[in-house]
Amino acid sequence: MDYKSAGVDIEAGYKSVELIKKYVKETVRPEVLGGLGGFSGAFSLKPFMAMKNPTLVSGTDGVGTKLKVAFVMDKHDTVGIDCVAMCVNDIACAGGEPLFFLDYIACGKNYPEKIAEIVKGVAEGCKQSDAALIGGETAEMPGFYPENEYDLAGFAVGIVDQDNLIDGSSIKEGDTLIGISSSGVHSNGFSLVRKVFEMTEANLNRHFDSLGTTLGDALLRPTKIYVHALRSVREAGVNIKGCSHITGGGFYENIPRMLPNGIVAAVKKDSYPIPPIFEMLQKDGGIADEMMYNTYNMGLGMVLAVDPADAEKTIAAVESAGEKAFIVGKTESAGEKGVRLC
Repeated sequence: MDYKSAGVDIEAGYKSVELIKKYVKETVRPEVLGGLGGFSGAFSLKPFMAMKNPTLVSGTDGVGTKLKVAFVMDKHDTVGIDCVAMCVNDIACAGGEPLFFLDYIACGKNYPEKIAEIVKGVAEGCKQSDAALIGGETAEMPGFYPENEYDLAGFAVGIVDQDNLIDGSSIKEGDTLIGISSSGVHSNGFSLVRKVFEMTEANLNRHFDSLGTTLGDALLRPTKIYVHALRSVREAGVNIKGCSHITGGGFYENIPRMLPNGIVAAVKKDSYPIPPIFEMLQKDGGIADEMMYNTYNMGLGMVLAVDPADAEKTIAAVESAGEKAFIVGKTESAGEKGVRLC
């Protein structure tokens, strides 16, 4: 009896590490100390000591049951982008710049080529957010996960000068709400998605003219990473008063997280284009409007609150970073903070 006969292939683990080295190398920043293979990742903060009050900000998340779509389609090179996005977007929401990222993959069986594809996506997400991939773990867990399935999660750390933290405290009545477009469903609400759409290879590979692609490709489209867009806004001299990453819980749960007490975000539903995947999902699932906006991003991955005088400058800065932005509403004074769709 040995470890391999128990279901854990150490040699496959070694091969996985060799295959991912080239992807990890592409994410290295000057502050990274040491190389791949140590017991921990090291990152120097010396370049940031000129900040008045350097403050670390962090985020952790996973991809969720969107992975089930990847399993059916046997496509694993984009879910890593989702994993990074879910973490670094939260850091960017606080005004931070992502510094480094670590991933965790747990699988029923270590297929080195599949692990390499996953990490390739993670590395791509790191490159899109200027974060270094300084470590990770692949855990082979036979009997816990099915052989062809895995889970993927991650953890990111960023930095911001404390005076530049975005906490929403300065938001007041009459501020303008700017929405930045999403790429689609991103990485939330897939338990409902999988109830609405038949999760078979044949159905996911069906092309729909309304989507301009197959259903599976529309669902697997990676979560947008907004680090560069928010940096562009700050570099344009705009004071971002509040920032909300629209994830699980949609508008109703996430937008209030940036609001001070007594402020309501009035969002105009017809102020921006809603991606067709949401219309298809709502129609096929018979899902009520309120539930859609309480579950999905509905086409807006980020919502910012800025002074009305900065609205056009904000949109121009976002678009200079390659994203689409729209004026989607304003803040109003009310008894309790919340969201009003109009």
